[in-house]
Amino acid sequence: MGPSGSELGARLRDRDLSAAPAVLNLVETQTPQAREEVAELLRAVAPGALGGEAPGHVVGVTGPPGAGKSSLLSELVAEWRRQGRTVAVLAVDPSSRRSGGSLLGDRARIAFDPEDRGCFIRSTAAGRRLGGLAPATRAAAHALAAAFDVVVIETVGVGQSETEVADVADTVAVVVQPGSGDALQFLKSGIMEVPDVLVVTKADLGQIAQRARRDLHAALRSAGARDTPVVAVSSVSPVSGFDDLVAALDRHRETLDLPAHRAGRRRASALADFVAEHGEAGLRELGGPRAAEKVLAGQDDGADVASLVSALEAAR
Repeated sequence: MGPSGSELGARLRDRDLSAAPAVLNLVETQTPQAREEVAELLRAVAPGALGGEAPGHVVGVTGPPGAGKSSLLSELVAEWRRQGRTVAVLAVDPSSRRSGGSLLGDRARIAFDPEDRGCFIRSTAAGRRLGGLAPATRAAAHALAAAFDVVVIETVGVGQSETEVADVADTVAVVVQPGSGDALQFLKSGIMEVPDVLVVTKADLGQIAQRARRDLHAALRSAGARDTPVVAVSSVSPVSGFDDLVAALDRHRETLDLPAHRAGRRRASALADFVAEHGEAGLRELGGPRAAEKVLAGQDDGADVASLVSALEAAR
């Protein structure tokens, strides 16, 4: 086995980006010993150990297949790096229920310089639920935010992904392509609350992209969310809109009460991890979702995810 959870946590606290591969290897290991080490890792990067919330901005990026997320992320990562920010990307593929492998393993890769030590990209499988986030992804995002300036969780918009990424991220961006009707479907379906930022890809299509922006603004107004930004970007030369997108993401984070928001996200992650481990039967033993939330609400706001999961297990 590689470095211990506490060792990795210490490296992340020191902003040692080279710890990232070992962190992912640890959180993806399923043995009981590894789970104990993951708990140590999460304790080592909790607010109490860091002296406050992790500095990284956790950004969720989701949208339907074919919306252009990989091309968008290639340019978005490049823009962050131009600004001198370090970036980790966790690209989550829905898993095949039969094989456990990725359903989208042949999708376009996110382009980046493999020699760039300020950028780390890892593709991970979603786990048991089609489109959901595996506990490993949530643990990795919480941990890497201690070292990287930006941590991105990219998911495909199927099944549980939209709601689950919102339970981990500080800011959620939904990516849609013009002329597809996907954006309005997102807002009408009730799968997730209104996203923090909407991104229209393929702005180079001109009038079609502008019509998509107008339609989205109208839908947001009718949903009472007129302040939600809609940003149009183009990944085709000349590349455009990515400085505006970074600014929109930054503005959203600046509006957050980060400690309260992060405490809620950690509790949501703990509940999701508990259900992933113990199933709906375990949740029923607790008395249902409301009873679980009451247990979590009684914990310290700075408690790490592993400690919150332990509190749920103790209440069974």
